[in-house]
Amino acid sequence: MGHSAVAFVIVIGVLVFIHELGHFLAARFFKVGVDVFSLGFGPKIFKKKHGRTEYCISAIPLGGYVKMVGEEPGKPLDPEDVPVSFSHKPLSHKSLIVAAGPMFNFFLAIFIFYVLYQFSGIYLAKPVIGEVLDNTPAQQAGLMPGDVIQTIDGKQIQSFEDITQIVTTSQGQTMQIQVNREGRPVRLSITPKKSQAKNVFQETVDRYVIGIKSTGDVFHKSLNPFQAMGRSISDTAGLVKLTIVSVGKMISGSLSANNLGGPIMIAQMAGEQAKAGAVNFAWFIALLSVNLGIINLFPIPVLDGGHLMFFGIEAVTGKSVSEKLREKMIQFGAAILVALMVFVFYNDILRIFSGE
Repeated sequence: MGHSAVAFVIVIGVLVFIHELGHFLAARFFKVGVDVFSLGFGPKIFKKKHGRTEYCISAIPLGGYVKMVGEEPGKPLDPEDVPVSFSHKPLSHKSLIVAAGPMFNFFLAIFIFYVLYQFSGIYLAKPVIGEVLDNTPAQQAGLMPGDVIQTIDGKQIQSFEDITQIVTTSQGQTMQIQVNREGRPVRLSITPKKSQAKNVFQETVDRYVIGIKSTGDVFHKSLNPFQAMGRSISDTAGLVKLTIVSVGKMISGSLSANNLGGPIMIAQMAGEQAKAGAVNFAWFIALLSVNLGIINLFPIPVLDGGHLMFFGIEAVTGKSVSEKLREKMIQFGAAILVALMVFVFYNDILRIFSGE
């Protein structure tokens, strides 16, 4: 448990620091005064003042905050603070300051993936057929175990993942395949067929297949800086898409909300990934960073997305949301978050008692 607690603090500390650093740097860039930069909430256990800003670590490590000058609309300001007041800045500047937090979480994921890919490369399955399934297009076309797939419709094949990508996007069109069979080239025609399979949400979906399995053998591929960056961005975008789709399915009810986890689950998973090694732990931080970025963009008052929603209304109507309405919406948003926290804690406790 102690190992999990330490891993949890490291994970949350990194995620919160990067998120709040985004807000802080954007605020400084647009010349907004920052009074407090805090990791954690509640009583301050460490604090140091540099210039105007008080940097501190607080007792409850479940978040953090950047307190900016003039952040609360309607609150009286000293005349000398008006030039550095958040509320007196243009709408575009305020929006960028608010959006910088989630964006830095996405940048963190890209950075972690980039470092992993640049220094460790990737491992891919060899394009070698390990098994040909019965009554499939592959068997009908004459493919055999041990065949090394070299090209499909003239496209060079480097890995089994390349085969999967081309087949699943084929729309059932006949393809020309060249394989290396015991040192000699063999050319075949094959027509993928539509089949049912389970996706990551365990839903039954249609996909095109040819009926082959990999040998399971893999090879290491080094990536140059451009390849590493491209893959880092695409993997982060994929996680963003997966997270948004998952949330949508939970809202619609097609995916159980019991999959949601809270601090206890995060701590357990963090401990497990830390034990599995630095690469697994770093990947876990990247995954959570994307999740944190997405969640903070939800249009719920008190979250960054809620503030952006207010700014959007102001941009359309030409006037800011009234303080009374804003206050009521913030209270409503806070109630939603409290209810969500209670729910995820409940899920965590159920998992503990069920032994999951």
